[in-house]
Amino acid sequence: MMKTQCLSSDIISSLPQNIIDTILTLMPIRDALRTSVLSKKWRYYWTTMPTLVFDHNLVRTISGAGILLKYKLVNAIFHVLLIHRGPTTLTFDLDVNKLGMTTEFDQIILYLSSRINVKDLSINTSYTIYKLPTSFFLIQGLESLELINCDFEPPVSFNGFNKLRNMHFQDVQVSAEVLKHFLSSCPLLENIVLIHYEDEYVEEIFFDFVTLFRCAPLIHTLYISKYYMKYLAAGGMPNKLPNSLPLKDVGLDVCLREQDIISAALCIIRSSPNLEKFSFSMYDNEKLPTKESSIKFVDLQDDLSLTLDHLMHIDIYCVSNKVFEMEFVKLILAKSHVLKIARVELNANVSVDEELKIVREMNRFPRASTSAQLIIERPIT
Repeated sequence: MMKTQCLSSDIISSLPQNIIDTILTLMPIRDALRTSVLSKKWRYYWTTMPTLVFDHNLVRTISGAGILLKYKLVNAIFHVLLIHRGPTTLTFDLDVNKLGMTTEFDQIILYLSSRINVKDLSINTSYTIYKLPTSFFLIQGLESLELINCDFEPPVSFNGFNKLRNMHFQDVQVSAEVLKHFLSSCPLLENIVLIHYEDEYVEEIFFDFVTLFRCAPLIHTLYISKYYMKYLAAGGMPNKLPNSLPLKDVGLDVCLREQDIISAALCIIRSSPNLEKFSFSMYDNEKLPTKESSIKFVDLQDDLSLTLDHLMHIDIYCVSNKVFEMEFVKLILAKSHVLKIARVELNANVSVDEELKIVREMNRFPRASTSAQLIIERPIT
């Protein structure tokens, strides 16, 4: 009798609310909504999900084509937003222009600005640029913002997001002046990611890393792709900044033929005594006339201004036995007393013989940390 009662009990419904929310969040949104027919108890569980994700999976589950598909999709999104009690995390991963719903998506953004207190917002419009409407800049309470393939042009009256801590801009069309103003208008900003994959879409940046750090004095995490590095590092940087940076996690693209970029990267590391993790992605711009051997590198091993007392993890990508790469790895291993993992990913073009040479040489480098693990591997294809 007891066994029968146990089997008939609703174990899932007895789970804590936060566990149920996690289960629903891991489902495609269409399946999460379908749980409302399970029982009276489950009818409104989905309305408290902390995360809502509207992506291409939702498009594939909605029948129809052209205008019919667009209106079914828009109605589905509005239906969820109107009934939901307010998600803290909201993601849109839809090709708005291809679906022909730019105007309708503007209305969705307008609704968000007036009704829902979203803390984490992500908008990815695939391969076409979506111009953010004025109403987007009225959204209150944002703490994290991710924009991919968007045109970021706020109105003159825009004074930033005063609660924003995390920003991720990928292939975002934004002028240098607007970007600078935006950074300085978000006083709590701690994490910055600036990525561009297409050089022709990057407007020349008229400010440098020193200005960026001045605009975001609380920054803990910084990830910069090579096209932003090109402009932010223009003119080079001093050996070390006069004031220490609070950076803990840094990811930079470093061109081996551009001394300004190398000096900027080294300056950032020297000026970040609390650094716990960093990654360098090395690349070689063969269009530049300068050869690596002609660059006057800093004598890295005699660099007494470098302290890495908190560094625990490093990743260095696309390594191909260049002088700077080898000297840099040697320096990091010698200066990092609590280092746990140093991962080196080789350039795909490195031969087997060259790989053996790199492995032998790096394994001979002295290590300040007795527990430091050096991992040398090829990229996953």
